[in-house]
Amino acid sequence: MIPLAALVVLLVGFGSVLAIAEASISRMSRAKALALKEEGHRNAARLERIQSDPATYLNSIYFAVMCVQNGSAILVAVIANRYFGEVGFVVLSIAFTVAYFVLVEAMSKTLGILHSATAALAVAPLVWFLGRVLHYPTSALILLANVLVPGKGLKQGPFVTEEEIRSMAEVGHEQGVLEEHEKELIHSVFEFGDTVVREVMIPRPDLIAIDVEEPLRAAEELILKHGYSRIPVYREEIDRIEGVLYAKDVLRARHQGRHDAPLAELCRLPRFVPESKHGADLLREMRQQKFHMAIVTDEYGSVAGLVTLEDLIEELVGEIADEHDADEPQFEELPGGAFRVSGRLPITKLNDLLDAKLPHEEWDTVAGLMLGVLGAIPKEGQDVQCENLRFRAIEVNGHSVDLVLITMLEPEEDTEEPQAVADAKRS
Repeated sequence: MIPLAALVVLLVGFGSVLAIAEASISRMSRAKALALKEEGHRNAARLERIQSDPATYLNSIYFAVMCVQNGSAILVAVIANRYFGEVGFVVLSIAFTVAYFVLVEAMSKTLGILHSATAALAVAPLVWFLGRVLHYPTSALILLANVLVPGKGLKQGPFVTEEEIRSMAEVGHEQGVLEEHEKELIHSVFEFGDTVVREVMIPRPDLIAIDVEEPLRAAEELILKHGYSRIPVYREEIDRIEGVLYAKDVLRARHQGRHDAPLAELCRLPRFVPESKHGADLLREMRQQKFHMAIVTDEYGSVAGLVTLEDLIEELVGEIADEHDADEPQFEELPGGAFRVSGRLPITKLNDLLDAKLPHEEWDTVAGLMLGVLGAIPKEGQDVQCENLRFRAIEVNGHSVDLVLITMLEPEEDTEEPQAVADAKRS
């Protein structure tokens, strides 16, 4: 019995080490491992290699834990059955289960969590060895599981979902680990992945462009008036974009005395992108191909607007204002609980600000929602009701709804009509 009991103790001790390894490696990140490596800690280089492919090593730990746990339980059963009879078998099994839970599952994992960096460095050689030795057995078992599980399965083992990362950001903010702007940036990264160019572009009515036949002096005046560093150049109509004129090219030509240089000679080749292109993909292309502006086209090939590098970055970090931007807020709360918003305010941002659930699949902006629900361009003072909100057009210029007044409807005011109703009333 003594050799068997000694083997059980060794397995329980090894199980405690594995539990510490599981908890500490799970809590460790590659960024932390790199920081420890830069500080010159022992085993930090090996720990960094483990964090470069954590699934492989964690799967090996899980497999080793299962083997140790089952092996020790079998040995205890053999000892109890051989030396203590049926009653002793039951008592010893229960006692071993309680002891294993306290020593391995509770104490060891708690130590691994509380001292994750120290523990991860200490167990890194063991984890690296297990990952090398057990890599093929665990890979084969995972492959078998993928065959048995309906669908494609998960070949890479443990993973973290987007929802979990968002939840961790919220919890980190509540606990004071993350600042408000850091939490918002994490959420913006995920939202940016679903954003299409149509949602961030400068729409066609707001385009500042110049005809290619205009003189250089006119282009200079237009650039100075609006403060843009680049403007599109078209021929006869806006749908025939021929290039992009850079302010620095205009300045260079004027400095060189070429006051009559044709714009066609100065403008650069334009970039065209469909309005359905994802913003993240366009941002990647802008970085790789080194351009800052793209002309946005619709499905019929007509110009729908333009998008700049600044527009895309603002989706991640918020509005970037300079001396040329008009200081007009897109959202302003008024006394009495009403809100004055720009017609170009995105529906998604309005939902966040008001904690509402307005539909944003069909319409991108507040103005688009009003036009879509009403089926026509609203007149000043005309109301549109959607969900529990009333939208009133308070400033309309031509075909553009510039300012909208939003009021919350009281429960008794909210009729049982369809969610979107246009009452077409005049104030």
